[in-house]
Amino acid sequence: MSLGQQIGAEFEAFDFPHDTHTYEVFRGGSGPAVLVLHEIPGLHPGVIDFARRLVSAGYTVFLPSLFGRPVVPATGREVARSTLRVCVAREFTKVADRTSPVVGWLRALAASAYGECGGPGVGVVGMCFTGGFALATALEPSVVASVMSQPAMPVPIGHRGRAALGLDPQDLATITARADDDLRVLGLRFTNDRGCPPERFETLRASLGASFEAIEIDSSPGNAAGISPSAHSVLTISLVDEPGHPTRVALDRVLTFLAEQLRR
Repeated sequence: MSLGQQIGAEFEAFDFPHDTHTYEVFRGGSGPAVLVLHEIPGLHPGVIDFARRLVSAGYTVFLPSLFGRPVVPATGREVARSTLRVCVAREFTKVADRTSPVVGWLRALAASAYGECGGPGVGVVGMCFTGGFALATALEPSVVASVMSQPAMPVPIGHRGRAALGLDPQDLATITARADDDLRVLGLRFTNDRGCPPERFETLRASLGASFEAIEIDSSPGNAAGISPSAHSVLTISLVDEPGHPTRVALDRVLTFLAEQLRR
């Protein structure tokens, strides 16, 4: 069985080269384009399930495999394996508040997806390690919807790191200007998540104003929904797929948000 078949019959694999980088991408569905950027450890089953929801909702989904082993479950061993990989990879900026080199590749993929699918523009969903990439990819003018789910990079060390977005100053200025025009950004986080601290969302509010919408799910000890204080992955591992549950409400809002921006 091919890797594409393991991910799902609705996805086909292709290599996308740009500059010095080439990554495998899985494409499925039809309709406006949405890039889904996986979290650590990689394209695990939870990320793939989220992508399938988007396919079912009428989108062309592009799933780049940036690191890790596709389809492998998100076990502790896989998390450790992928973390080691990204720690030494030069295409990812981990600590400095700078735009990661891989963003150039993501922008090229977004532009290609828009050329193929058309419509009002492209949506990008980033998670955890790639959460900030969903915003950075909006340096590509065709991106009109960015979903930042628990953006965890740069590493939140000290107040400056906790508030950082992982963007060069000029790139942040470009995105701020776009937020005054056609770009809209949705952010998701659990309130007790140390990996995605509240200061990061404060920066987004200050930079993007009314173009930024935040969903902050109560994960404090003893919260009414029984969410673990260690909850992190809103759309995948920590998702409770039951109507009315706060994580399901957040997922539903993501789907509505994408529809508002990509089906105008």
